[in-house]
Amino acid sequence: MISPGNIIKQAVLVFSTFLALVPTLFMIMTALKSNEEYAIDKLGLPQAPVLDHFRDVLIDSPFIGWMTNSLILVLGAVILSAVISCIAAYAIASMEFRGRDWLLATSTALMAVPPVVMIVPLFVFYTQLGLISTYAGAIIIYAGLITPFSVYLLTTFFRTIPKELFEAARMDGANSLQILWTVVLPVSLPAFVTLIIVNSLYVWNDLLIAIIFLQDDAKRTLMAGISIFQGRYNNQVPLTMAGMVIASAPMFILYILFQKHFIRGLMSGAVK
Repeated sequence: MISPGNIIKQAVLVFSTFLALVPTLFMIMTALKSNEEYAIDKLGLPQAPVLDHFRDVLIDSPFIGWMTNSLILVLGAVILSAVISCIAAYAIASMEFRGRDWLLATSTALMAVPPVVMIVPLFVFYTQLGLISTYAGAIIIYAGLITPFSVYLLTTFFRTIPKELFEAARMDGANSLQILWTVVLPVSLPAFVTLIIVNSLYVWNDLLIAIIFLQDDAKRTLMAGISIFQGRYNNQVPLTMAGMVIASAPMFILYILFQKHFIRGLMSGAVK
């Protein structure tokens, strides 16, 4: 028999899920409406769904170019951060050296620093180096912003790996890099998938860094492009919503493909 407490919990979960899905549902429904139908009924379901707005976004705007720029930044920043974080986390978790705990504490504390306070010094520094409106400059910034969290998550996960695995690999003659590649990485796949998804979402959805450090129109990212796209077509809300639907699709597909690993990584971090 279901207790009243469980019914209340289920009701709260259902209501919370509904609230979380409302913006997405509104975005999709609006994208399927014509301009005339949206002007008449902004909140109702589309009576005659149309796909013209999606075609206009993909063909009549530089949307593909914006998406390509965002993809370059995501791949560059996530890969660079993953390599650095993996090596750093392995050293902190498995090696004894002076300042190890201080290094981890400092890296973790950097997660509390808001990116906006670093904008002015970074912009002045990048201007002197000539890195404004360059992929390399933006990738370095994004990698620096996501690395503290990555080091913390991987260090926590690496410390749960039994020490006997490291000792057995050393007895077989493996060095530190070989242990990292053949022992640590295979058993840490859920943590890495979680890290990749979270960091990819951060870089993909960022607007602040993209607007300030990528001022060249040819290097405009997806979120920065949509903000200008929305201003240019502010009277065509369905067109803007169609662009947002397309922009959300890659990260949604990424999550669906690696959902099992992502949930396993979260649960491993919570339980262990």
